[in-house]
Amino acid sequence: MDAGLVLAIGLAFGFAFTNGFHDASNAIATLVATRAARPSQAIVLATVFNLLGPVLVGAAVANTIATIVDVPPDETVAVVGSGLAAATTWNLLTWWRGLPSSSGHALVGGLVGAALAYGGTSAVNWGGFSDGRPVGVVGTLVALAVSPIIGGIAAFVVLRMLLWPMRRATARWRAPVNAGQWGGAAALSFSHGANDAQKAVGVIAALLLASGYEDSLTAPLWATVGSAVALTLGTAFGGWRIVKTIGSRIYRIRPLDGLSSQTASAGVILGASFLGAPVSTTHVVASSVVGIGLGRRRYHHVGWGIVREIGIAWLTTIPASATLAAVIYTV
Repeated sequence: MDAGLVLAIGLAFGFAFTNGFHDASNAIATLVATRAARPSQAIVLATVFNLLGPVLVGAAVANTIATIVDVPPDETVAVVGSGLAAATTWNLLTWWRGLPSSSGHALVGGLVGAALAYGGTSAVNWGGFSDGRPVGVVGTLVALAVSPIIGGIAAFVVLRMLLWPMRRATARWRAPVNAGQWGGAAALSFSHGANDAQKAVGVIAALLLASGYEDSLTAPLWATVGSAVALTLGTAFGGWRIVKTIGSRIYRIRPLDGLSSQTASAGVILGASFLGAPVSTTHVVASSVVGIGLGRRRYHHVGWGIVREIGIAWLTTIPASATLAAVIYTV
């Protein structure tokens, strides 16, 4: 492999690592925040199921990400590498602020910005939907925009359904609820791996295809496993800022809240993964926590200030990462 390709693949793994700062940490945030598990236990759980998700679910999300840019093979490494560098930079900046930002938004913005800098609008696959599945930039953006709304509504509904049969629950219910949280966190980590690890896999597949090392967008196993490992390492080394934000700054959740958030988020993200729809675990989980606060009818206990900051990041991530990518590509 030439040096440029090796650097671009390294950036893909670096992006997955910073994705772990944000999205992977969300998968265990409620489990740690409610003290159902120690951080070390949660990391082990996330490691196992982040690895299983992308291996068992398939590459539908990877294929969607891999086809966002439409540039000649000899420009793919430069365009994709610039997009990855921009997305990674944005992930680091927002992580430093402890702000849950979407790695998916950052990646899409970075790829689009670099492609526009290379060849204008014709270098971007704008897409839409095909047979009900998202295609290109438009399909991806719709999935990223709709999934947090669904996550918030789903968490609200799940919590209200659980509150009714447990309205007279005593302390002995805490153990089964905590056990349920372990199952919910495992499901959420699995779905997260199936969706977010495939984003890095998708760009690696595009790089290998353009460079002639593969004859299709089917990525080798080492790319899938490497991306999943990078996600988990990111959680272990830097994800605790985001865990704190999700677990206490939006709404101080309790064990039943954590179970409801995990169940709802896992269902939304896993369903999106089977459809090939890249979604933001960060925004789905964050909106599910807001849904929990509303489901408890404690509107004034929701940290609307941090919710507003997350919303601002949601609006600014794509243009910011696109601008960064265009500058990096030009340089």
